[in-house]
Amino acid sequence: MARRTVVLNNRGGVGKSDITLRLGAALAKRGRRVGLLDFDPQGNLSRRAGWIYNEQQPQVTVSEAVQADRVGALAQVWAPVAWNVEYASRMRLAPAWLELENRYAEAGLAGAHLRLAKAMQGADDDLDHVLIDCPPSLFHLTQMAMAAGDGVLLVTRAEMDSVLGAKRCRNFIFDKRAALHADDLSIDGVVVNDYEQGKPRQRAQLASVRRIFGDLVWDPLIARREVIANAANDYVPLEQATGSQLTQAVAGFELLADTYEKRISA
Repeated sequence: MARRTVVLNNRGGVGKSDITLRLGAALAKRGRRVGLLDFDPQGNLSRRAGWIYNEQQPQVTVSEAVQADRVGALAQVWAPVAWNVEYASRMRLAPAWLELENRYAEAGLAGAHLRLAKAMQGADDDLDHVLIDCPPSLFHLTQMAMAAGDGVLLVTRAEMDSVLGAKRCRNFIFDKRAALHADDLSIDGVVVNDYEQGKPRQRAQLASVRRIFGDLVWDPLIARREVIANAANDYVPLEQATGSQLTQAVAGFELLADTYEKRISA
């Protein structure tokens, strides 16, 4: 079974989808087999991985896998990552679409919070890692992801609302994990994304992040770079994006992958 990491913040706009995608790509570059599971109805991770919803020929998504309430249902959802790079052959995507919103209506059903774990059972046995991109919420979808996960990676920006969102996630995990049948769920680390070194307020908020989360804060910080935003907008691998500081951006995610593997094996 793959090591499952839930990527999370209770605030939107912090770059969870980008971190999920670029970390997954960096792991695949080093030979790891990586599953990217989009569990956000916005589908940002899916689009950035090159997946396009076809209204004429609707594809099976994670929504149908969860709705099926069947062991291993996710195996029918995995799709290729549509990038023209060698390492994409070691990546696969479980895409999401707006229909995933309908799963919220099932929150009151007995055992509904375990449906994602049930769908994943046996469906990721040939993978090394699965990264689960969650919506900016602590409700039913995120709770299903937590129940299926082995650890949580919090993503934040160095700004107050994002930091408070990450703190809410930490408190929720500690308070509610037993109720989710996820007693062993832990926080692997905190990634500071979209960081702007030259701004005094950013430096002050970074100090707050380190004070609140201590040694859970990972290095490197992921700096704000034009090339990262362009890669997201154009749905391409980072190496094929246009913009300045490409080498530094690629190196940053490779260092992040190094930190990830060291922390989860500690």
